[in-house]
Formats: sequence, structure tokens, C-alpha cells
Amino acid sequence: MVLAAVAMFAFGFAIAPFYDAICDYVGIGGRVKEASKEQVYQADTREITVEFVTAVNGQMPLEFRAETTKLKVHPGQYYTVNFYAENTSEQKLVGRAIPSISPAWASGHFKKTECFCFSEQTFEPHKGRQMPVRFTVDPSVQADITEMALAYTFFDITEKTQTIKK
Repeated sequence: MVLAAVAMFAFGFAIAPFYDAICDYVGIGGRVKEASKEQVYQADTREITVEFVTAVNGQMPLEFRAETTKLKVHPGQYYTVNFYAENTSEQKLVGRAIPSISPAWASGHFKKTECFCFSEQTFEPHKGRQMPVRFTVDPSVQADITEMALAYTFFDITEKTQTIKK
């Protein structure tokens, strides 16, 4: 029984890295993890509709939205869109936005050079701000891709950051 309990406990810790490794190997997951350097591409005449979706995890007191909900883009051309977030509480709030790209197999072609998701964001009580995202879609994206979605979910990490500072 003790051995089974230890094995289940170890499995709980191993599942997240194992899942990430499988997703990376198979090419799914739809996450953009780091900034790309801005490159010069030959702009494409195709149009891809990019939809911007926002969510707040749990009861996080944050108003969060994309100022542009849909944008027609030409692969290879750079665009900047703004997101707005406002702390609606009386407390200082620290959050982290986790991005996701759909369809997942196109995520490698979505290149962000600037994004608020690359670092934690601190919001003072009842204060809001615009947060830009600068991106392009690599022209080598499959020809049948006509729509993509960039989704962000904001997570409250206030307690975690306070624990680390202590």
C-alpha cells in the first residue's frame, strides 16, 4: 500500500513535464513561450483572420479584454494590437497571462516580438493599462490556414509572488 501511495505521488509530480514533452514531440499545445526577433519577411497576399480571446481564471478581480477582437492579417507583415486590463479590487494584484494559439499546429508560425505575457504584470488597486502585443504570421504557414485565434488566460499569482519575497 505504501509503495502504491508513493508511486501515485511521484506520478503526480511527473505528469506535467511528461505532458509537455509529449506535446512538444507531437507538435501540439499551441503555446508561444518566448519573444521572436523581428525579421523581414516577404509579405504574403493571403489574408488570415486572427481572433483575440481573453479570459480570467477563477475569481481574479481583473477586467481583461482585447481592444480589437478580430483582425485580417497578411502573413509576413507585422501588426500591433492592444489589450486592456484593470484591477477592480482594493488590493495590489500580480498576474500572469498564459497564451494559446489555435489551431495548435500553426502556433510555430505565430511570431510575437512584444507581449505582456512574457513577464508577470502588477496592477495597483483600481488602475488599468493598455498592453501591446506585436506579432506576425510567418508566410510559411500552411496555405489552408485562413483563421487563427490568440487566446490569453490571466492567472492570479499575487500570493505566490508574496511568498517568494518573504
